[in-house]
Amino acid sequence: MLRHFVSSEGKFAGLVGTQTRPHRSYHSKKGVWGYRPVAKRVFEVAEEAKLARNSQGNVYRWVEAFRQHGHKLAAVNPISIKEPNSESELQELNPAFYGLQTQQAVRTANLLSAPAASSGGSQNVQNVAQLEQLLRDIYCGSAASAEFAYIEDTEEREWLARNFETLNEHQLQSTERCEIAELLIKSQAWDNFMALKFPTVKRYSGEGAESMLAFFWQLLRDSVQANIEHVVLAMPHRGRTSLQAAMFNMRPAKVFRKLSGTSEFADNIEAMSDVITHFHVSEQLQVLGKSINFSMIRNPSHLEAANPVAMGKTRSKQQTRGEGAFDNAATAQPFGQHVVNVILHGDAAFAGQGINQECLNMAYVPHFEVGGSVHLIVNNQVGFTTPADRGRSSAYSSDLAKSIQAPVFHVNGDDPEAVARITNLAFRYQREFRKDIFIDMNCFRRWGHNEVDDPTFTNPLIYKIIHQRQSVPDLYADKLATEGVLSKDEAKQLREKYMAHLGEELALAPTYVPPPSFFEKQWAGLTSAPANELTYWDTGLDYGLLHWIGQQSVAYPEDFSVHPHLLKTHIQGRLKKLEAGNKIDWATAEALAIGSLMYQGHNVRISGEDVGRGTFSHRHAMLVDQKTNEMYIPLNHIEGGNGGKLELAHSILSEEAVLAFEYGMAIDNPQNLIIWEAQFGDFANGAQIIIDTFIVSGETKWMDSNALVMLLPHGYDGVASEHSSCRIERFLQLCDSKETSPDGDGVNVHVVNPTTPAQYYHVLRRQLARNFRKPLVVIAPKTLLRLSAATSTHEDFQPGSMFHNVLGDNTVQPEQVRKVILCSGKHYYNLVEERQKREAHDTAIVRLESLCPFPVQELQAQLAQYGNVQSFIWSQEEHRNMGAWTFVRPRFENLIGQQLKYCGRSEAPTPATGIGKVHKQEAAEVVAAPFEV
Repeated sequence: MLRHFVSSEGKFAGLVGTQTRPHRSYHSKKGVWGYRPVAKRVFEVAEEAKLARNSQGNVYRWVEAFRQHGHKLAAVNPISIKEPNSESELQELNPAFYGLQTQQAVRTANLLSAPAASSGGSQNVQNVAQLEQLLRDIYCGSAASAEFAYIEDTEEREWLARNFETLNEHQLQSTERCEIAELLIKSQAWDNFMALKFPTVKRYSGEGAESMLAFFWQLLRDSVQANIEHVVLAMPHRGRTSLQAAMFNMRPAKVFRKLSGTSEFADNIEAMSDVITHFHVSEQLQVLGKSINFSMIRNPSHLEAANPVAMGKTRSKQQTRGEGAFDNAATAQPFGQHVVNVILHGDAAFAGQGINQECLNMAYVPHFEVGGSVHLIVNNQVGFTTPADRGRSSAYSSDLAKSIQAPVFHVNGDDPEAVARITNLAFRYQREFRKDIFIDMNCFRRWGHNEVDDPTFTNPLIYKIIHQRQSVPDLYADKLATEGVLSKDEAKQLREKYMAHLGEELALAPTYVPPPSFFEKQWAGLTSAPANELTYWDTGLDYGLLHWIGQQSVAYPEDFSVHPHLLKTHIQGRLKKLEAGNKIDWATAEALAIGSLMYQGHNVRISGEDVGRGTFSHRHAMLVDQKTNEMYIPLNHIEGGNGGKLELAHSILSEEAVLAFEYGMAIDNPQNLIIWEAQFGDFANGAQIIIDTFIVSGETKWMDSNALVMLLPHGYDGVASEHSSCRIERFLQLCDSKETSPDGDGVNVHVVNPTTPAQYYHVLRRQLARNFRKPLVVIAPKTLLRLSAATSTHEDFQPGSMFHNVLGDNTVQPEQVRKVILCSGKHYYNLVEERQKREAHDTAIVRLESLCPFPVQELQAQLAQYGNVQSFIWSQEEHRNMGAWTFVRPRFENLIGQQLKYCGRSEAPTPATGIGKVHKQEAAEVVAAPFEV
């Protein structure tokens, strides 16, 4: 190795995988559930290296220049139409720049550890010219180059230099090379077979990028040798099916069955299904005689959207295995001991999609870290039809990786062995430092954006090169044939054998029955929700237990310095309410729901921006010592019960990636309650891709259930457009509720707008009490959090109690009622106040606590008692083209059989006015109108 100038075997003390990045205080030196500080690594460059560098300072500066700039001259692009950087532009690589002469001697004992071609011993570099050639071979070659000079941590730079400069020492055995060749041949055969049998199908082949199979071949071998138990993968559509069929045990018959017009699920499964390039694989693989679980996240067509889902699923599996900060051991271990996250990117998508910046920003954030992800950018150099120089402003598609100081290796996709070597190096880095690492595999896309697209319309020069060149598998097979490793006949036999296998699978496709791929393993015992029935679940508990849990929710150590305001209003106030058993507010009910689930053994996670205290300073599930800044979560110190824990995940200022992360956790473990709280309800707009393509449609497309809870604060309080509405209408539009027949629990998403703390308590507990899982959108309150009228009593939580889809009006005499006002959410309390002012005893106010499923039978039962009603009115504070009006009206009129009148704000293009006087006028009119119709 380049021992004195390039790197040294630096000295360090500490655990493998401990922190090399700056320490965090994060309100806790002791740690909390889901976060524990990891010991800082101590590293020092060896004295002999320091002396050598100081004695030949200019030589060392020159070597460092190759580390920093060498990649600019590397010819790793197999289809480049551009001239490489000019030598004159990189004067830093010229030895004369440092006053060095070509024949000048340099002291370079043990400079290169790779064997010399002639002697088999260590090659001795004796002068500047020889050292220059060596450095150019390493850093400016045609197979691989590296970027890591921007990394601040000295130990990481030393490690990367030492290992990259000895990269070529790791040569593959003949049998290993044949294994890679077989995989590449299978991948090519798959695409050729598909082109022959299904010529009009957009299959998004991996042709040109087949070396990604060498990446996975090496990754899986390294993983089992490192005792990894599970690999979680997110990847886009290109090359997906060939990879699944060649490596991950997916039956080709499944794809062929789908392409014949049949579902990928058995005929008795009601699912809308998806395209073949979104197919999922979850397999127990055998690698080097060892077992390893491999799961591929289902992806939508929205590029890169699956990446944070994979991160969330990885962390959930780490939690299940007790990794990292979920380990109860006294000594903190890093995340990623047994579960590794792997993400494949397209080059244009990685540079262009903002969700990638969000994911990288989460990489080392407490409660979101997964021990570093391994990234492969499949750089085919054309995004849709846009060439690279039009698709980004930076030099490389991988440049975003530098934002978190992640190393980047650029590798030539024409060289699958170089890809394997780089993969091994990347994996070893991830194991050593538990940080993200990137491989930028420069390759090409043989066809256009899809196989029926003509790329020469806009990229003629690149595709002239592509169409005239051999395929990657053929190039590699020819190389192995030339070297006597794999003959052309043997390669031909491998191809013919696999093509025959695909032919057999195609013949079997009409009778092939896909095996179940859901409600297995940790999901065993659960089922699909009933399609035509609403179920009811007793979620009440003995108030004695709840009283005790409530007390524990505000308990803290004697030496803990509590904020004086919280001591009075939050802690002492809660204890008084619990003792009295009435006036139980929203935050207390939430603590009772969460604490009781924990007592029963369920883990709960609340994620969002400053969720410890809550957007409106109402929750305070996390206390912070006013003297030490130490964090304390009272519910995690409950004694007894079955040991559930609460993780408060204070998130980055992101919605899309964070919500996707939580979805990933929710689809992995159905026994954990995962809650995402938006700072304000309209912030969900930023996560619309995740809502549309995963949360509300994942079950009908892929049979992936989840019980994710979204808390979306909503209410018109004079704060103008952006923080008034969570856009109820959008969620209701996404529901598959029917207008002409009653709903069952099988609707794709449940939307509730609860008006009492007890209702909120029951709906949270119901999420895990049921024998099925459904995503839940809670139209969460703002003003109700502290409204004295919006409280509950201990009777509302007792055994036998449950969530009510409809709350009737027990304050009126049914026979006197001439008008029924239907409403939902906090608007109810404004209507009640207005009724009292008007003494409108002939008006009943009925609350729809559940909007979807639409509660037809409960609503009919409530309305049946009002035999003298002359009019039914829907009242809402939202504008007519917003809110629940357009959802409720057709269902009410079709299923209840009565005309429904509208009272609320008129149509508008924005949720709320920003003019105070106008808001007050509208608020008064909205409340008065139902009583004046």
